[in-house]
Amino acid sequence: MSELAKPGARRVQMASVGVVTMLIIQFILGMIYNIYGTAPTATKSVGMFSSVTLSLHVIMGILLVITAIMQIVRTMQLHHRTATILSWVGLVAIIAAWGTGEAFIQKGANGASLGMSLAFAVALACYVGGILVLSPKPMAA
Repeated sequence: MSELAKPGARRVQMASVGVVTMLIIQFILGMIYNIYGTAPTATKSVGMFSSVTLSLHVIMGILLVITAIMQIVRTMQLHHRTATILSWVGLVAIIAAWGTGEAFIQKGANGASLGMSLAFAVALACYVGGILVLSPKPMAA
């Protein structure tokens, strides 16, 4: 039986779509806070729950970590090696974004903000890749 014909492949693919959607929402919340929120400085940190937008950003981050772990379990149950590797790298990228985000709200360093956005891009690429590797292959002409 082909990996794509396995019963859970479509479910895992749709779960990846869910993670991509969550990542996009997370990015938008981060940009809203970046534009309208109080920026931390080297001498004054910002609390994780200091505004509604930042609170939603933190809560979404927690949900993303949980969802990414669930996605790893799904891909491992499917026995799809590439999707599993992409899910692991996606989780690591989400955790990296969390860590650099935490550093940003403590010190306001531009490098931490850049790290957060780069980790987001890696995570997004991993879950989009997961969608693609689980897509049915087009028939040859």
